[in-house]
Amino acid sequence: MAASSLRCRASSSVLSSAAAARRGLPFVGAFCVLSLGFSTAALSFSSTSYSSSSSLRTGCAQSLPFVPLLRSKFRAPFRGLHSAKMEGSQGSGNAVPSIVVYVTVPNKEAGKKLAESIIKERLAACVNIVPGIQSIYHWQGKIETDSEELLIIKTRESLLEPLTQHVKANHEYDVPEVIGLPILGGNVQYLEWIKNSTRD
Repeated sequence: MAASSLRCRASSSVLSSAAAARRGLPFVGAFCVLSLGFSTAALSFSSTSYSSSSSLRTGCAQSLPFVPLLRSKFRAPFRGLHSAKMEGSQGSGNAVPSIVVYVTVPNKEAGKKLAESIIKERLAACVNIVPGIQSIYHWQGKIETDSEELLIIKTRESLLEPLTQHVKANHEYDVPEVIGLPILGGNVQYLEWIKNSTRD
């Protein structure tokens, strides 16, 4: 009778332990999956390419909803084009803030003449002449349509005002178009060339 009671107690203890183990399995499983998710996120964050391991590309843990959240928390903040590119060129000490200027002209001859005078005065480093522009615009209460050519002028930002005055003095139009747009970044050597090809 004592032996039977002992066996019953032992069986009860084993069953209790098994039940406890079963109750603990979801927590252990959750911990393992969570750990796998963290490790996968860390590997994905540190890797520069996903091609090094096919398991990282297709693993289940990577598709868990909290993994993108972790990546968003640890990813470095995005730097815009202006800060990423122009800081390097400004820091080199060999480039200055540069701009692109649009000027329209009535025909090829006028455009070539104006472009050559701009380069001769070192008001720009380069002038591109784009033919075949069709402009539709308001003028003196009417809607006008004209064929024009477009000058794309690369120069220093500091030369916009003298360039504008030069265009106004040498242009056939009463109100010539002169529009300056900032260059946010690009080839540092090209920006340095703009500086070196224009006057101070």
